[in-house]
Amino acid sequence: MKARVLYIEDEKHLGQIVKETLEKQGYQLVWETDGAQVMKHLHGSFDPDICVLDIMLPHVDGYELCYQIKSLRPSLPVIFLTAKTETADLVRGFEAGGTDYIRKPFSMEELMVRIENQLLLSNGNASGSGTMEEEIQLGSYTYYSQRYELVYSDEVIQLSQRESEIITQLVGSLNRVIDRKNLLIAVWGDDSFFNSRNLDVYIRKIREYFKHDPGIRIQTLKGKGYLFLVPHESK
Repeated sequence: MKARVLYIEDEKHLGQIVKETLEKQGYQLVWETDGAQVMKHLHGSFDPDICVLDIMLPHVDGYELCYQIKSLRPSLPVIFLTAKTETADLVRGFEAGGTDYIRKPFSMEELMVRIENQLLLSNGNASGSGTMEEEIQLGSYTYYSQRYELVYSDEVIQLSQRESEIITQLVGSLNRVIDRKNLLIAVWGDDSFFNSRNLDVYIRKIREYFKHDPGIRIQTLKGKGYLFLVPHESK
């Protein structure tokens, strides 16, 4: 069973499309059109894993609503949906507690990639009790996603946030193909030529980090994406 999504959107046509598409993909979803009615869902039995929140809502705006949601559920990921393009508006959203944003209009593919990315970054489950450190064994390495650290023997590789985001995405598709476009959208928010070239640079650096374990490979599949191959048994 996929994640429980609390979706707040007053635009009826868009809301219906998002609801039907996510439910068809296996997500459990509660759709609310009135910002003033949202908090009752957090006090009820639904217990969402993630919130997808439109900024422009009747009765209470998305910023204020995000403050209220995070005061009750500090670890709950919140993805803002916005038609706003000013940087100040996006900064305000992050200050309110948002963890990601999507500009309208958006594709359902992008929304699902971002939902899965946020769930992975928060360990796949928002329990309301805070985010636990995630320790992932990758062959001879140990990856600490919250500390941005990759450890081999006594060597600690301090990762940048971007490097950690890319590794987290690769781990989420371990031994399976991850689509290049989806990876770009999840990490940068778009698949522009500039970001695509940046991704190439980061992949080369990350390959170098894993050089001590020959069983670990990041294989480029031309026209498709990447295959992150890791031995099933740790050394």
